[in-house]
Amino acid sequence: MTFLSNIHVRFWLFSLGLGLIIWVLQQVFPVIVHPKIWEILIFLVLFFFFIQLLNSFLLKVLPDSFFQISVLAMVLRLIGSLVFIGVEVWPGMENIILFIADFFAIFLFYLVFDIYAFLANLRPISK
Repeated sequence: MTFLSNIHVRFWLFSLGLGLIIWVLQQVFPVIVHPKIWEILIFLVLFFFFIQLLNSFLLKVLPDSFFQISVLAMVLRLIGSLVFIGVEVWPGMENIILFIADFFAIFLFYLVFDIYAFLANLRPISK
């Protein structure tokens, strides 16, 4: 049971489940899924995992700077996401609105996962 209590294992299981949901939506409702959905998912999985690792490392090194580290993680997520959208949309893409809508739908799923992980760890973080 300790295997499933690890936040990194939960993250990868959540990502796998989200990928399965996207695949099903792509098969059932192909109109609402952008062709670059897998690029979006891979970027967000790797980016959020990297931010989560950085956040964990910084909390171990600087345990008194919880608020600053959390704000840094939020700012990095926002800037990284906007840069990704800009890089993908810049060369000219068909159906930009669908791309951005799919991106932010997946982004919100990962944001909810982060809030869940944050709330689940409030008791151990508090002194």
